[in-house]
Amino acid sequence: MKIVIYTVIVSLVAGFLLGLLLGLFKKIFHVAVDERIQKIRDALSGANCGGCGYAGCDSFAEAVSKGEAPADGCVAGGAECAKKINAIMGGSGGESKPRVAFLACAGEKSCALDKGTYIGIKTCSASQLVSNGTKKCAFGCIGFGDCVKACPFGALSMGENGLPVIDRDKCVACGKCSKACPKGLFKVLGKDDKGAIAVCSNRSDNKPQIKKDCSVGCFKCGICTKKCPEGAVTLVNGLPEIDRSKCTACGECVKACPDKVLKLL
Repeated sequence: MKIVIYTVIVSLVAGFLLGLLLGLFKKIFHVAVDERIQKIRDALSGANCGGCGYAGCDSFAEAVSKGEAPADGCVAGGAECAKKINAIMGGSGGESKPRVAFLACAGEKSCALDKGTYIGIKTCSASQLVSNGTKKCAFGCIGFGDCVKACPFGALSMGENGLPVIDRDKCVACGKCSKACPKGLFKVLGKDDKGAIAVCSNRSDNKPQIKKDCSVGCFKCGICTKKCPEGAVTLVNGLPEIDRSKCTACGECVKACPDKVLKLL
């Protein structure tokens, strides 16, 4: 009986001492956690899409709390999310500009010629690795839909013409499609942006070959730069680039383009 009593007493004393030591260690090695992190995390969309440039929502929330990421960095959450985070951080604003992805290629099946019959793995990345794509145009859309599979919001689908179609209402410009596209054909624009844009990414300087490979390819004639009354159009790597601070969406460059490469947003 005494053994049992001694055992209980020793156990209680040992437990008490262990508790004291744990409490002491907790105070010594305590790392303060910013309470704002969880609040910011709760305000986010929870999509974990990576559009903010971080590995996920947790990483982004921590970065915001440290001042390393902007309050409006959650593209999936948009302006409402930005306002909530600004309130948590004690700031103001939150006017996040809605953005959307844009495909800079018009080389559909009827325009862009195939090199031949492709019998490899039906993905854009595999085709790019094996044969630099299936099309004669080395810069155009391959058309196997890697971007569609990568989109976490269901904003992309493959059209019958062989090009991905973007649902502007679902797209949040997270950038997943751009990362998945081996040709780098997706750009990010503001949903309210106005003006001209080039629907071609062919940077080749072999002008005769451009039209042989794709009937809607940019021929690098430069007429668009001459016709723009505001001087908003310049050629960069042979392709029209529009300065949106100068562009008035007059459409003169679009009318002048013989290849119909430019279009108004």
